[in-house]
Amino acid sequence: MDRTRTAAHGRDEIRRLKAVTVPGLPFPHAAQALQIVRRRRTVRTGKVSLARVYAVSSLTVHQATAADLAERVRGHWAIENLEHHVRDVTFGEDASRVRTGSAPRAMASLRNLAIGALRLAGRDNIAESLRHHGRDMTRPPAALGLT
Repeated sequence: MDRTRTAAHGRDEIRRLKAVTVPGLPFPHAAQALQIVRRRRTVRTGKVSLARVYAVSSLTVHQATAADLAERVRGHWAIENLEHHVRDVTFGEDASRVRTGSAPRAMASLRNLAIGALRLAGRDNIAESLRHHGRDMTRPPAALGLT
């Protein structure tokens, strides 16, 4: 078990990760099952939120301790947060009015496709790259190798 506590940005957060070896998990190569609990308290309001997440890892207990797994999970969340920021700020995803059926998932997939294609092309600044490609209709297909 690993437990960390941080206080930043007006929040007090406690994260606990429990890792157990469970033989016969119905996931290929799964070696450990994880339970991650995040308890976050907003200092100003005192509001508390609790999130519980389950995951599996192919790393055995000899390859990664609970502390190692917790560090890897936090690193993954940092990347996820960065990508969400790009989708929200550059594409205005949170302000999107697409809300019915499978359209929101399709739009998110298209945004992810655009970001992934630009990153594979070596572009770091997604907003600048979108402006560049939007100025000439021949650039997007060329960037995808379709010309």
